[in-house]
This record gives sequence, structure tokens and C-alpha cells, in this order.
Amino acid sequence: MTTEAKLLHFQAPAAHPRETLSHEPPIEPQIAALLAAFRAHPRFLLTSHARPDGDAIGSALALAEVLDQLGRQVDIILADPIPTTYRALPNLHRIHHTPSANDIDPDRTTPAILLECDGIARTGLLGLEGRTLINIDHHASGRPFASINWIDEHACAVAAMVYRIAVAAKVDITHTMATCLYAAILSDTGSFTYSSTTADTFALVHHLAARGANPSQIARDIYLSNPASKIRLLGIALSNLQTEGDLAWTWVTSEDMDRIGAVAEDCEGVVNYLISIAGVESAVFLREVSDASQFRLSIRSKGKLDVAQIAEHFGGGGHRSASGCTIDGPLGVATERILTQLRTGL
Repeated sequence: MTTEAKLLHFQAPAAHPRETLSHEPPIEPQIAALLAAFRAHPRFLLTSHARPDGDAIGSALALAEVLDQLGRQVDIILADPIPTTYRALPNLHRIHHTPSANDIDPDRTTPAILLECDGIARTGLLGLEGRTLINIDHHASGRPFASINWIDEHACAVAAMVYRIAVAAKVDITHTMATCLYAAILSDTGSFTYSSTTADTFALVHHLAARGANPSQIARDIYLSNPASKIRLLGIALSNLQTEGDLAWTWVTSEDMDRIGAVAEDCEGVVNYLISIAGVESAVFLREVSDASQFRLSIRSKGKLDVAQIAEHFGGGGHRSASGCTIDGPLGVATERILTQLRTGL
């Protein structure tokens, strides 16, 4: 039985999270170290990666609630805005958008917790240098760069790790925390389609639904609230679709995006249409970064190919079946470089 399954086994949905149940499993050493660190400081900065996704946003909001209940002051900081599809999440008002952590903590002494990052550069924030850092990550490309590191690449989402922290800390799983965690897991498992989805995942989200998360409403908020610009961009991307054997790829240029008024977040999920094609085993979507002569890549696999290794080859990272990186242009050069790696399997 895995750790997540044990936690769920000993805390049934009907039980109050603060109840002490008999035969509780011991707290995992990594979580014990995190809780000790949380109790050692009165205040924390909490952040995640640039261009935040559902897991980054939902996990940060949920962990902030955990720290609240532990009596700690928390400031959530993100370098980039919240995508439209996640703006129905509760407590978004807590998130500060600023280029530097020093704008929130000018004394530069408050420790920072980083979610889903392989280093401080991944946050897109200035002002993290020299601080005590805590690193919580579930990517295969994660690395121990902080004072305290908990990396579990088997976790379906970093939200599942935050849930384990909440259970170990015996805090109340509030309906707002449950909503944020459910949304994070739903989005980061590809609506429960990625190989990281297991029986433990469904047991976890079952408990979150029992604690107040509304699965159908969360799904509608995430998947049925797209701006028109996203649909227009999808049309351009699908018109550029190319296939070769079990490979599929497409692209959009910055000129395309400017013409229809699209923004970077409108590109989210385009690659999933490519990987959904019968017979396609790996797919890549290339988005031109305006004024940078670079292309941001979203890479997907149905499992045969480890695209995390390919992304790491180009300085990116992620999961075996879902990763990303940035490659210098022009388009023809960037496309050929990534296709060469996908064809050979690195």
C-alpha cells in the first residue's frame, strides 16, 4: 500500500481531519522535516513556476491554508498572471503579482517555499537569492537545490503532496482547500488520463469531494470557460498540423497570435489534440516567443517515449508523458531539432 493510500485508509472521508485515529501510520520523514521547518519560522513566502498552471495555483492556495492553520503568516507571490481558466478558484485575492520577492519582503529574511520548481530561476522572480528555501516538487526533472527538499516523482501532482502535508499536520481540509487541490489534480493528470493516475488518485479526489470540492463545477470552470481567442488559435494550430509515422506536430507564430489577439495562456492544451490522434505516440506544439527568436515547446507522449528526458536535453523538464522546453528559432531549425530527438527517442 502506498503512502497516499495509507493516509486515506486511516482517515476516512466521514472522519474529521483533526481526529486522532488508532494505528495511524508514522509521518513520512520528508513531511516531518517540512512541518518542523514550518513551525520554526513565523512567516513564509510561497511561490511556484512562471506561467503558472492549475497544479501550481491550486497547490499554492491550498498550502497557504495549511500554513494559516499552523499559525503562520503566508504571502503567495507569482511572477505571472492567473490564466482565465483558473480564475474561479477561491482565495485568488491572496496572490501577489510582482517581479521581485523583495517587493513583499524588503528585509529579505523570510524563507521561501517553492512548488514545482527545479531552481529559483523557474519562478521568474527576483529576490529569492540568499533566502532559506524549501523545495516541494513532483517532476522527474526535479533537483535538490534548497535547504529542505521533498521530490516525489510518483505523485500525480504536487497537490497530492500538499494533501499529505495537510493530513500529517492534522489540519482541517476546508471546502476551499479541497476545491483548490481537486482542481490542481484534475488539471495535472490530464483529467485523469496520464499514467500517474492510480487508484490512490481516485481515493484522494473522492475524499476531496467529500470535503466540499464540486467535481462537475470545477470541470466546467476549467474546461468550459475558454476565451474566443483560444479557440481561434486552436484553429490556426490545427490547420498547421503535420504528421510523420507516429509523430505529430504543429506551431503558431507570434504574428498569428497578434492577429487574433491571443496570449500565451491560450496555447495551453493545444498539444493534447495532437496526442489524441489514433496511431500518434508523441506530439509537440511550438509557440513562437514574441521578440525572442525562440519557441516554447509542449511535448506529449502516450508512454512509450520519455519526453522528460528530451525536454531536459534542451534545458526543460517535466514528466515522462508531458514535458516542455524552449528552443532557439527560427521555426524550421527549432522544429527539426525537436523532431530529430523524437524520431530517435534520445
